[in-house]
Amino acid sequence: MPKVRTKDIIEKFNLNILSGEEGISRSITVSDLSRPGIEIAGYFNYYPKERVQLLGKTELSFLEQLTTEQITERMERLCTDITPAIIVTRDMEIPEQLLEASERAGVPVLSSPMKTTRLASHLTNFLEAKLAPTTAIHGVLVDIYGIGVLIVGKSGVGKSETALELVKRGHRLVADDCVEIRQEDQNMLIGNAPELIEHLLEIRGLGILNVMTLFGAGAVRSFKRVTLVINLEIWDPQKQYDRLGLEEEKMRIIDSDVPKLTVPVRPGRNLAVIIEVAAMNFRLKLLGVNAAEQFTNKLAGVIEDGHGEE
Repeated sequence: MPKVRTKDIIEKFNLNILSGEEGISRSITVSDLSRPGIEIAGYFNYYPKERVQLLGKTELSFLEQLTTEQITERMERLCTDITPAIIVTRDMEIPEQLLEASERAGVPVLSSPMKTTRLASHLTNFLEAKLAPTTAIHGVLVDIYGIGVLIVGKSGVGKSETALELVKRGHRLVADDCVEIRQEDQNMLIGNAPELIEHLLEIRGLGILNVMTLFGAGAVRSFKRVTLVINLEIWDPQKQYDRLGLEEEKMRIIDSDVPKLTVPVRPGRNLAVIIEVAAMNFRLKLLGVNAAEQFTNKLAGVIEDGHGEE
């Protein structure tokens, strides 16, 4: 099922339908837009007909230099069987030949009072968000001090209970159990909850909790950029865990690598506090403060001084 149809941008940007109404259910498959100035001049060799076409002052004023036959021929070539829409900006007057060609081909011709560059910017942002690659991950997403922390791990390890404790400590829940993630830009992963379970948290023994009702609107948010992954796993005495914080693991999500920390779970460990501090430490690293590197550098200095005294 197509993610975006022409009728979606009509509703979103309050566009007026001038002709070709039968095509408002056409699918939009790319976020790129086209301003077909060179096509109007007669060059159609590389016409990106699958894109939404924008006609502004430049394109329409050029049409005035053409003959009636040329205008008719080029408007017919603009209106293909897969062109999702042709939008005329600034509510400018539209050539009759375009309206007639669009009716025959079933291509919606729409108008907007906005300037071309402004509409193009808003429309591109909207389409990129809607058409971005998406995935779903089993886990919990929490906003901790502005850091989007994705908590993952096997079922029953304590992800939701940890999220509940984090919410009690003043942080904000984004999604529990299932996190929908879309890649809006290179290394820009945005996570949110499916509409059905938004603001809900499942705690074994208690059932389904509505976090917004229990803790207020300040305890939830609709979406958050994922910048850190915390993997919870049952403590394995045979496994060597990172004790200095120098090792850097990554988790691949869609086309992006996200920093990942593995936190072992066993009785007596306050996971909420550990994850909270992990987020704070991650922020410090972004600011250029790395406690592990500072410690190892000091240690290397002490060792060198010891050898020098010998």
